[in-house]
Amino acid sequence: MSTEAAASTEAVASAVAVAPAGPGPSHASAEAVASPEAFASAVAVAPAEPAPPADDSAWNPVPTRTLVHALVRTDGTVDAGQLYTVAGLLSMTDQQVRLCVKRLVAEGRFTHEGRGRKAVLRAVADPTGAIAPDAAHVGHAYRQDHGLAPWDGRWHLFAFAVPESARAARDALRDTLLHLGAAPLHGGLYAAAHPIAPLVEAQARHLGVPGQVTYLTSTDLRIGDVAEPRELAAALWPLDEIAARHDRLADFARGCLDRLGIPDDAERAGSPTAPERLALAVQLAAAFTYAMRPDPLLPPELLPAPWPGAGARRLFATAWTALTTGPAPDSGPPLPRLFALYEDLTAYA
Repeated sequence: MSTEAAASTEAVASAVAVAPAGPGPSHASAEAVASPEAFASAVAVAPAEPAPPADDSAWNPVPTRTLVHALVRTDGTVDAGQLYTVAGLLSMTDQQVRLCVKRLVAEGRFTHEGRGRKAVLRAVADPTGAIAPDAAHVGHAYRQDHGLAPWDGRWHLFAFAVPESARAARDALRDTLLHLGAAPLHGGLYAAAHPIAPLVEAQARHLGVPGQVTYLTSTDLRIGDVAEPRELAAALWPLDEIAARHDRLADFARGCLDRLGIPDDAERAGSPTAPERLALAVQLAAAFTYAMRPDPLLPPELLPAPWPGAGARRLFATAWTALTTGPAPDSGPPLPRLFALYEDLTAYA
């Protein structure tokens, strides 16, 4: 392992240990995204994804809590009037919003000043929430889309046998492997297409079981009679489910573009109001998160063709740019920090 890789491993070890909590986005450069450690680090610290939609008829996977986080402005405040307006556009009731705000204040995440729609919330902790993008993870996806991160044909295998007396460590190690995009082969044996060994080892050391994990890299993997890489990937990962999530993202992005009158500028007379644009942006960000968070970002060489991921991400970038560069409101509160967090992502597209 190189000195740089070793340093990266130590730096992210604590992040892996707290992966379920998710500290928020990393702002990695394009060069950092190119490294396997940067990719693995991005996956390791990804926050929990928004709740899935209840049905296929109306996809709006934006929990009230996520909406509050999404409307945090650059100064750490949330305008209650804006919050209630956007919540209403997303079919949330005032009661839902009030109860959510009450819980967030009780948890110490926000303070509350004023009453009703004239109130102001001030973020105390985690002002980005589960809707924040992870630049390294997303950047790696776009690099693969552009053919800049080809697969080297290597499978990375991990086997562990942690005794029942260390069950918590065993469960945490398993969750880490799954979170990093590895797939189970058999009990205690996992395979990944990306070189995530540095982070797995860091987690094993953190959990106190470094000697219980075996590492193997191979270009020859076979499960029964299945040895062809794409067939193996199809057998190991839920590609149909992942593809369906990207299809949802693509459909929603197309709907946003239709609502904005893109590409025909003559249709802009009926373009959405500022609150409607904000509601669309929050939904689009949630749709992007819903598609990206469970995606192990398998190399294109392992995916069926055509694969909807690249097209969905391209549509997302187009829709996001249209939402954020369209006519701005003449007055009112500034745009939330959400827009700044996603601003650099479209550059990867």
